Amino acid sequence: MPKTRYTNLDNISTDKTLKQFRQWREERRRKKKDYSYLIPNSPPQLDYLSSNRSELAITWIGHSTFLIQFAGLNIVTDPVWAMRMGFQRRLGMPGLPISDVPEVDVILISHSHYDHMHVSSIRRLYRENTQLIVPIGLARKMARKGFRRVRELNWWESMQIGDARISFVPTQHWTRRTPFDTNTSHWGGFVLEDVSGSMRSIYFAGDSGYFPGFKQIGERFDISVALLPIGAYEPEWFMTSQHTTPEEAVQAFLDVKAELMVPMHYGTFRLADDTAREALDRLEADRAKRGIPEDAIKVLLHGETLRLM
Repeated sequence: MPKTRYTNLDNISTDKTLKQFRQWREERRRKKKDYSYLIPNSPPQLDYLSSNRSELAITWIGHSTFLIQFAGLNIVTDPVWAMRMGFQRRLGMPGLPISDVPEVDVILISHSHYDHMHVSSIRRLYRENTQLIVPIGLARKMARKGFRRVRELNWWESMQIGDARISFVPTQHWTRRTPFDTNTSHWGGFVLEDVSGSMRSIYFAGDSGYFPGFKQIGERFDISVALLPIGAYEPEWFMTSQHTTPEEAVQAFLDVKAELMVPMHYGTFRLADDTAREALDRLEADRAKRGIPEDAIKVLLHGETLRLM
C-alpha cells in the first residue's frame, strides 16, 4: 500500500536537484563569512519558571525550542537540546538546561526534521501525563518510539487542554528523517488561544518559506505574539521555498496581524550560509524601513524570559 505524501498549499515544491546542491556547495567555497558572533545566554529565571502557573511567559531555549507558559500549562515547542545536529555542532549552550525545565504538560512538534524533533530531548521531557501533539502522519512513528499520549492534528484542526485551545496551521515546508519517509507526515505551526480570554494568543510558526497561508492565519485568528523564523535563508535562490528571509518574516508578522514579533530559528545551528548577525541586522533594517515601532519586535537572548500580561 503506497504511503500518503503530504504537500504544500498550491502544491509548491521544495525539491532540489543534485545540480542545485552542487551549485550551493561551489558558492559556499567562495564565501568568506564572519561566524564569530554568538547569541548571548541570559541566566534563566529558574525560581519563576518552576512556580509560574498564572502568567504568560515565553522562554527561548534556542533555534525553535521555547518553553511557553500559557493558560496554566507548561508547553515546549520543537524540543532540541542536542549539542550536535548531524555534522553541525550547536553554536552555544541551550538557554535553559533540560534538567531545569519544569514539568511539561504539552509538547508541540511542528515537523519531523532533526533540528525540530530530537527524540532524546522528548524522552527527557516526557512524563506519564504529558500530551504530545504532532502533525498528521507522525503519530505512528512516535508510538513506535514508546510515546503513548500522542495526538495528530491536520491543518486547521484544534484540540483543547484545560483553557488552552491549540490549533495546527499550515506552513510551507517539507520533512524527512530517512531516505524513505520524505513528506510522509505533514508540517505546520500552532496557534495557542486561551478560551477564558485572560491571556493573549500565541502563534508559533515552526519552519516555513513565505507563502499566502500567513494571511489566511491572520484572517482566522486574533494573534497577539508571533514567533517567526528569520534564519537559514542563504543562498536565497536555494532556500526561498522553505525558509523565510528576515524581510519575509517581517511581512509574515504583518500578514498575521500580530502585535509583537519574536524572531527564532537562527544562531543555534549553521544550517545555511547566513549568520546570526546578518539575520538580526537585516531584521532591524527592514523594521526601520517599514516604520514599525522598535518595541513591536522583541529579540530574546538564549534563556531570556518574556513575561506578558
